[in-house]
Amino acid sequence: MRFFTEKAPDDYTIIIGCGRLGSKIANTLSDKGKNVLVMDKSGDSFRRLSSSFGGLNTIGDGTDIDHLQEAHISDASMVVAVTDSDNTNILVAQMAKALFHVPQVIARLCDPEKRCVFQEEDIHVVCPSVLSAREIDSYLNTPAHAAAGKD
Repeated sequence: MRFFTEKAPDDYTIIIGCGRLGSKIANTLSDKGKNVLVMDKSGDSFRRLSSSFGGLNTIGDGTDIDHLQEAHISDASMVVAVTDSDNTNILVAQMAKALFHVPQVIARLCDPEKRCVFQEEDIHVVCPSVLSAREIDSYLNTPAHAAAGKD
């Protein structure tokens, strides 16, 4: 079974985790006309997908090789691991890159100290706490905020 529409198969993204972030990414890609499949262990999670979602969803464990093969991971141009478990995201990302040679792999890690796992691998890491700290630091260093603190 092929998941691709008339769009190029090199434009196929698998998202593991359909929480707030995973569903947002899936909806955005779908709205852009991209081929997207969302996998989550819970079928209830798919309620977060918009009514206009044009991709596919499947109940499954993203760390299970059989589930990944059923999702045609070897055809994916990108895998995004955004479950609520850093360990799951690490495992999914490593499997996608090492076993299935997915060209672009992105993993969300809540614990910034776990980033070291990917130092030697071509896996992109998004760490919400690091991004938040940068944003807050940027805000604290703006001229308007600095002037307000001189009371």
